[in-house]
Amino acid sequence: MIEFERFTLSNGLRVLVHRDSSTPIVAMNILYKVGSRDEDPERTGFAHLFEHLMFGGSVNIPKYDEPLEQAGGENNAFTNSDITNYYLTIPKQNLETAFWLESDRMLNLAFSQKSLDVQRNVVVEEFRQNYLNQPYGDAWLLLRPLAYKVHPYQWPTIGKDPSHIENARMEDVKAFYTKYYNPSNAIMVVAGDVDTEQILSLSQKWFGSIDKNGHFERLLPAEPEQNGERLLETERNVPFDAIYKAWHMCDRNNSAFYPADLLSDILSAGKSGRLYSNLVMKQQLFSDLNAYVTGDADNGLFVINGKLMKGVTFEEAEKAIGYEISRLCKEPVEPDELQKVKNRVESLMTFSEMRVLDKAMNLAYYEFLGDAGMINQVVTHYNTVTDSDLLTAANRIFSNQNCSTLRYKAI
Repeated sequence: MIEFERFTLSNGLRVLVHRDSSTPIVAMNILYKVGSRDEDPERTGFAHLFEHLMFGGSVNIPKYDEPLEQAGGENNAFTNSDITNYYLTIPKQNLETAFWLESDRMLNLAFSQKSLDVQRNVVVEEFRQNYLNQPYGDAWLLLRPLAYKVHPYQWPTIGKDPSHIENARMEDVKAFYTKYYNPSNAIMVVAGDVDTEQILSLSQKWFGSIDKNGHFERLLPAEPEQNGERLLETERNVPFDAIYKAWHMCDRNNSAFYPADLLSDILSAGKSGRLYSNLVMKQQLFSDLNAYVTGDADNGLFVINGKLMKGVTFEEAEKAIGYEISRLCKEPVEPDELQKVKNRVESLMTFSEMRVLDKAMNLAYYEFLGDAGMINQVVTHYNTVTDSDLLTAANRIFSNQNCSTLRYKAI
């Protein structure tokens, strides 16, 4: 059980406090409710660009990292389709330094042309190195628009094309910051040997005067139901053929998420997963094969992808995958197999409650989903899944007309 208290400042900033007196380190996590799904289709990659810009200095603090490191702190950040998350750890006695740093870049990020040019070049180079010049790097650039035709999940976090960042104008960047980087669109969690009154006082002192910049309503287009199988074939200079199959599924908040997630573990959790055991080890059709769910805030994807062994055709590979899927749709999962993947989930959740930073990040994410208290019900949700629930989920997800397939052919 992770206990916490919550309060909201007058400008809309939601703050959660978790007390953990076992460590001298305090974790601060600030989650901004903005990801690649919030971008203009003609200006993609902005959420990820801001992950970099936020470390470029604010008006009063030219170099974010220097004072944090001098105070014994560490930091990092990540962006995905739904959120941008900034986190740090710092010794308890220097906690106010964290409030100073984070509030200043929320209040007034330094928008110099030099900083924009530097970070723009960094992101463009990352796009080219990791997505265009990396073997299989562009797979999601191809698979996402194949699976999504309307919803902005149709492009990855890095964006559609590097030109969108190369051509980013200062006024566009400032408008993005004003809209999304403000207290009313943020969730802050402070976890460590702290008390709520102390955090309330520091929050009011450093964040209370920041204007919330108004409220906006997120109106994203819903992805229509897919009513036909989709196939894309591409050729690339890679060592092995690869296949990517994606089925639409529910969002992270839906109760149907839990059986779907357990299905992915049954297929692909370690070497005992069905895909690895049967198709990699026994039949030797693939060199690797994985199944996972994207777990998005809006309707996400159930994905199976892997690399084919030399001499194996795409038809043979898909037939073998199809057989394993048909088993899930027709045969109840044995109690021992189901219990094993449930135990795995419980183990992962237990480990995620050991570090104060992990607890801060998880509380922020579940608050984003609707209620941080959900974190204490996750294991129960998984444990109540039955073999009948798995059959229902499998038949709901795994229809051919709901599937998008990318055949990635080596040349």
